[in-house]
Amino acid sequence: MSSPAAACTLLTGAAGFIGAAVAKALLGRGEQVVGLDNLNAYYDPALKQARLARLQALPGAQAGEFSFHQLDLENTEAIAELFAQVRPDRVVHLAAQAGVRYSIENPAAYLQSNLVGFGSILEGCRHQGVGHLVYASSSSVYGGNRQLPFAEHHPVNHPVSLYAATKKANELMAHTYSHLYGLPATGLRFFTVYGPWGRPDMAPMLFADAILAGRPIRVFNQGQMQRDFTYIDDVVEGVLRCLDRPATVNPHFDPMEPDPASAAAPHRLFNLGNAQPVALLRFIELLEHSLGRQANKQFLPMQPGDVVATAADTTRLQDWVGFAPSTPLEVGVERFARWYLDYTQA
Repeated sequence: MSSPAAACTLLTGAAGFIGAAVAKALLGRGEQVVGLDNLNAYYDPALKQARLARLQALPGAQAGEFSFHQLDLENTEAIAELFAQVRPDRVVHLAAQAGVRYSIENPAAYLQSNLVGFGSILEGCRHQGVGHLVYASSSSVYGGNRQLPFAEHHPVNHPVSLYAATKKANELMAHTYSHLYGLPATGLRFFTVYGPWGRPDMAPMLFADAILAGRPIRVFNQGQMQRDFTYIDDVVEGVLRCLDRPATVNPHFDPMEPDPASAAAPHRLFNLGNAQPVALLRFIELLEHSLGRQANKQFLPMQPGDVVATAADTTRLQDWVGFAPSTPLEVGVERFARWYLDYTQA
């Protein structure tokens, strides 16, 4: 995969799970990366610092191709100053207040980071003439939709969490900036990303922690759930391929039958998922095998804001960039377990 010469990419959420992996891949391509993260305490900042230290030890970072800025997205003046200073060619916006369940407890954090913060990024892109914005959306936007697999042409009008609502709002905001200011923007709907260096508030690490400590794992909806688990390396590949192909106007867009996935503006939306939904109990079984321990399962009712199943239709992504995630769950879980054991026992 080729990349633009001497490209400078501003990457938000650089100390996060996906952000650090994308930064590593961009540096591996010889690109300049300006990382931004506020290092908040939503989960243990030590893990974020460890990801950053790993990045800063890479040859590209040692050669001065990586710089890091600790900033809040909602600090609009500071973000504007950073854009003016860096003048990035492209922006990969992955920073957000994450977590479906936490959005029920602390909605204000989502309004500030995911709405005000995203507005800061859009304004920076507009004023500095950024060539392409790739931003993180989420499979959660499909909300109460039960039609599987989820496809980008499906309506997403029934979010079941504030987190999902903010992600849908991001898609609408990006489309508006594309329409008004000609900003090429691509939104990627991530589906249950997992793998080494993952988030401790997500099931893989929560389950691994509990299994090895002999604590029960909480299995919601009595275990009757399916997820389209998507391995981190596949997500990074999808992000980079989309980054290298800026969104364009859909010349076939029909305003009489508008397609939500594209527009008469340079804005595109793609599912980034493995297209192979797996029962949650099967995931637990694979994790037990990889860790060499049995889980003590505590079966619980469905949680507010959650959905029973997710599954990605990745046809449009394949058509656009010639790629779709495909790492088998068995392979991904084994890699995650090896990393987890190494990381926690180091």
